[in-house]
Amino acid sequence: MADAGFAIERLKKRADFLACAQAASLARGAVVVQARPRDDQALVRAGFTATRRIGGAVVRNRAKRRLREAARLLLPDLGRPGFDYVFIARGGVTTRPWARLLDDMKSALIRLAAERDGGPRDPAHASPAD
Repeated sequence: MADAGFAIERLKKRADFLACAQAASLARGAVVVQARPRDDQALVRAGFTATRRIGGAVVRNRAKRRLREAARLLLPDLGRPGFDYVFIARGGVTTRPWARLLDDMKSALIRLAAERDGGPRDPAHASPAD
């Protein structure tokens, strides 16, 4: 894992999850990523959730374990200090091939970063003046 120069902590309080629910989000494949800016500390916080629609407790726990590991690998490079991220499991997250799950999370994190940096939502629809 690369040294990102910032700390990564877990979101555990319901209020933090609810605050992220009001922020920008993006669904990709088997995961939804929500990103909320905070300006208080230079650390990344990540939370993970899976609803009962995913399956029973065993399936939900497996889904969250997969999301946690993917986030551990990707957030040091793609996470922004001062942001909270919530990763929500969607159907098929436990059966999705590992490389595809990583691609889903990576593309969601990259797109959210581009949107918050003021980039166009879709490069194909960017204005000619850009």
